[in-house]
Amino acid sequence: MGERRVREQRRRAREFEAFVAGAAGRLLRAATLLTGEPFGAAPAAQQLLVGALARTYADWARLRGEDPYERTRHDLAAHFAHTAWRYRRPRGGLLDRLPPQERLMLVLRLYEGVAEEQTAAALGLPVERVRELCTRGMATVLSRPAAPVTGADGPPPARAPEGVA
Repeated sequence: MGERRVREQRRRAREFEAFVAGAAGRLLRAATLLTGEPFGAAPAAQQLLVGALARTYADWARLRGEDPYERTRHDLAAHFAHTAWRYRRPRGGLLDRLPPQERLMLVLRLYEGVAEEQTAAALGLPVERVRELCTRGMATVLSRPAAPVTGADGPPPARAPEGVA
């Protein structure tokens, strides 16, 4: 019985390591956008991501076909929403001038490509509120002068999801 459990734990660890190797970069960029820190120096984003990954690992055996990336992203967003008051002060990042809730909507909708309905359901908000926060955030981002993005440190270009102008 003990040997079987050890093999199962090793298999679980290998699967999780493979998941982290493939998804950690994109999740870290999302966390960095959420916290409003500059790319490359984002200790709060790393802490946010490590917490989300730890909770995903703790539930790894119970995922049963659930997408671990989606689960981790959902946990990351929910934890950020719960602790958003920590990220109100500008930190020099790409979206740092936005209030945390608007930042969360833009990251989920534009960077991650999550549909309005899914975003609303995940955060317990009406779809109209998600749409309003996303629109207000985009207006703020587009109204301020563009800051130069430094090559590899900037996020990959975002695709506008359907229904967002």
